Parts: sequence; structure tokens; C-alpha cells
Amino acid sequence: MKAMLLDGPGRPLRAADVPDPVPGPGQVLLGVSACAVCRTDLHVLDGELAKSKLPLVLGHEIVGVVEARGEGASRFAPGDRVGVPWLGWTCGRCRSCASGSENLCDEARFTGYHLDGGFAERAVADERFCFPIPEAFGDVEAAPLLCAGLIGYRTLRMAGDPRTVGLWGFGAAAHLVAQIARFEGRTVFAFTRPGDVASQGFARSLGAVWAGGSDEASPEPLDAALVFAPVGALVPAALRSVRKAGVVVCGGIHMSDIPAFPYELLWGERVVRSVANLTRRDGEEFLWLAARASVKSQVRPYPLAEANEALADLRAGRLEGAAVLVP
Repeated sequence: MKAMLLDGPGRPLRAADVPDPVPGPGQVLLGVSACAVCRTDLHVLDGELAKSKLPLVLGHEIVGVVEARGEGASRFAPGDRVGVPWLGWTCGRCRSCASGSENLCDEARFTGYHLDGGFAERAVADERFCFPIPEAFGDVEAAPLLCAGLIGYRTLRMAGDPRTVGLWGFGAAAHLVAQIARFEGRTVFAFTRPGDVASQGFARSLGAVWAGGSDEASPEPLDAALVFAPVGALVPAALRSVRKAGVVVCGGIHMSDIPAFPYELLWGERVVRSVANLTRRDGEEFLWLAARASVKSQVRPYPLAEANEALADLRAGRLEGAAVLVP
């Protein structure tokens, strides 16, 4: 099959012909229909997430069709359409797994990081960590739901039940969670790169009542701030924007250092917390809700061979929504 391989941190992906993967016990072999490009792929590419498998096939927002099953795999039948997320395997035995927090399993393995992902024509995945894709979504439109959508959903849920929500960084995750928030009756404010009027207009088109630069003050105190941009300096800015007892949730897997800030910003029982990965329950809940809310993914398709161009466009902020590779 054709695949785009990462040979080491900082190197561009290399087009290669490699053997088709073979599904092991409990795994399914998928013909990849689409794989979205995530900022986490950039963090792996840049070596900011260390100890990745090498050579590696990136990509953890996979939509594919089951072509074959390994020994004991019976959850899906050949021809079924499934999605593969970032969380690819957990031990199932540790305290985190036993308590419903499998996203915190110390032995967890992640798709497109420890396990080969979807920047290829085929992929294998543990069937326990795959999701049926609702018929409401096409292959390309469904792909960003499997990480950007899931992480956005978990980030929103970690904020409690806010009436007013600020989104810092209006990319793949924010444009999806904005639609969920509006469907649930929440008021959305969007904070983009300073001067990015295109993203601000995009946010308003999805129901944001206000959109401005991340260097601007919120027009009113917020109940919650969801930070998707991997910029630590946005955390104090978000704290300034939330009311007493407000929550700031950092939705990324990697972020630059948070600068020192006065205790006054945290005082008043404000909370800063992170989101780590996802659970299978998140996936089941979110995909059901996304279909019910008629969530629309804004996508830009790229051929598989143009994976490096898609990553460059993501890095430079040239995308509205998500890039999706189509083998």
C-alpha cells in the first residue's frame, strides 16, 4: 500500500510503498476512506511528543471500511464503516481504567503515535476502540469528528454547565464544539489570532455572538473559557475573561509554557484544568449528539500524497476547519 512515513522528528513525511498491515487478534483491517489532519500530528512531527514509533504513519482521525478481521474480532463485519480515534489501546486493569478514566491509563497506546495511523491506504485498529460512524456524515466530513470533535466535546463537558463560553483558537476543534454549544443553548464568544478577520467571520457564521482577537478583552465575563490554541500565554488571558468560579479548560495535548501571572487572576475560586485524550464513552456520546445537532464539518480535502502541504497549511493557520487526507 501507499503510505506517508515519518522517519524522525522535524523531517517531512516520505511517500513510500509498504506491505499491507495484517490484523492481529481483536483487530480489524480498514481500507482508509479519509483521515483528518490534527495539530497533534504537528506535535509528533516536531518531536514535541517524544518516544513515538519510528518509522511512523501519522493520523488518528480515521474513517474506513472493514476489509478483514483478526482472530476473535467480531464486533464489526466486513463492509462496516468505522472510525478510529487517538486512543488506540488501554490496559483495562489499572486504577484509571477501572474507574472510568481510561484516558489516563499509563500504559495507553495512541493511534498515529505509538500505533501506525491513517496517512495510508490501509490501517489496522483494535476493534474495541473503533466507533460506528452515523449515516448522517460522509467519510470526509466524519473524519474531524474523531479527534477535533471528541476533544472539543470533552473540553466543553469539563467546563461543567456554562451559560457563556469563550473559545480561544478557532480551528478544527472550536468550529465543531461551537455548534454543539449553540445547539445546547449556550452563548459563544470566539477569540482568534489578532487580525484574523476570516476566522472571526467564520465563527460568527457558526453562531458566535462576538468574535475578536485573542489580544482583546471579552465583552462580558464568561462562565468558561476553552483554550484550543497551544499557546500558554492565552491561559492568563482566559483567566482574566472568566467570572468568579469560572473555569479555564486547556484542550490541547501540548502547550507552550504558561507565563507567570498574579494570584489575583486565579482567586475567586476560578479553576484551570487540562483535558487528556478521550474515553470510548466520550466517542459514543459525541457522535450521537453530533448527528442529532446536525453538526457540519468545514473541511479541505487533500490527496494522500499532499500530506506535507496539509500539515504546512495547518501550521500556518491557512485553514478554516480541518484538513482531510483522502487516499
